[in-house]
Amino acid sequence: MTKQIYLDSGATTKVDPEVIKSMQPYFDEIYGNASSSHSKGEEAKQALEESRKTIAKALNAKPKEIIFTSGGTESNNFAIKSIAFTNKDKGNHIITTKVEHDCILESCKWLEKQGFNITYLDVDNKGFVRPEVLEKAITDKTILVSIIHGNNEIGTIQNLKALGDICKKHRVYFHTDACQSFTKTDINVKKINIDLITLNAHKIHGPKGVGCLFVKQGTNIEAWQHGGGHELGLRSGTENIPAIVGFAKAVELAIDKKHVEYMTKLRNKLINNLLKINNAKLNGPKENRLCNNINICFKGIDAPSLGARLNNKGISSSLASACSANNDDLSHVLKAIGLNDEDANSSIRLTLSRFTKEQEIDYVIKIITKTVKSWSKKGIIDRILKV
Repeated sequence: MTKQIYLDSGATTKVDPEVIKSMQPYFDEIYGNASSSHSKGEEAKQALEESRKTIAKALNAKPKEIIFTSGGTESNNFAIKSIAFTNKDKGNHIITTKVEHDCILESCKWLEKQGFNITYLDVDNKGFVRPEVLEKAITDKTILVSIIHGNNEIGTIQNLKALGDICKKHRVYFHTDACQSFTKTDINVKKINIDLITLNAHKIHGPKGVGCLFVKQGTNIEAWQHGGGHELGLRSGTENIPAIVGFAKAVELAIDKKHVEYMTKLRNKLINNLLKINNAKLNGPKENRLCNNINICFKGIDAPSLGARLNNKGISSSLASACSANNDDLSHVLKAIGLNDEDANSSIRLTLSRFTKEQEIDYVIKIITKTVKSWSKKGIIDRILKV
């Protein structure tokens, strides 16, 4: 099979052809600045506001609660830092977890240098935050809790309802990074207590470089990026209309229960077959797991070398988050759920999409099974020869 089988959709996804088509007019026909008062500007402004409505509807939010940004990293930085400084008169304590995306952890480390106190919650061996652990960590100085919804490495889906109820009880702002879970799970801001949600487009077959931050009406937050007062005065900078239109189109296409059912079926097939390999172990939970995420430890196998072999066979995989792929350190997420260094270095992540074909999964099962078994056999022979 010469075609590359792409199983790294947790890093980014193929842009849906319908998304590309929706964006095209905003490059060469409707190219005005949404802040301009002439007809070209008004056309762009209309597209901007229609896109805002589309994304808001997917969350059961109000359009004015959607603030467009350049992506998930900016939205996370905006949420964490702005809430911190806007509310520092009430307290200087922020709670997050040890399994967050790097941009959350790095933002919190930076805030520590600015005088804020950060608590990094432990998780259980499946990656879940226990509500009682969160509640115990809250103090009278706590101003914000930030907990990732669908984990980008091991697929764990946190219980936002339970965690949000605790934050509401203690009158603490609650933020979640939902870049991986958006459209793959139900997020209804009318049914859960949540104040800020980070979203982006390129994890749901939209363009790169665009995202948004849901900011619940009444949240005490100030602009972090200053200028001309764009995005309801909270995020200055000329809006990227083609990308925003593409983001909205991607949301329209992704909110389909059949997509989730299809990905879940392929995910389960891949997990169940790979776990038939000796010493294979699933990282993260089987239930309450992202529909497209597989993270497996093949004990004793060097994961970087396995990834290289799979790439030579036309299979794209990853070891951890793409944002930390060039970091020599072992995955902080795998370490947080209790894996030792050897097992963390023996784990690979496979993340599929709605464009993944079942015959591709069959091929991946065949190649990984054959590769790991031959590797294990060679390891046994090498150990015998050493004796």
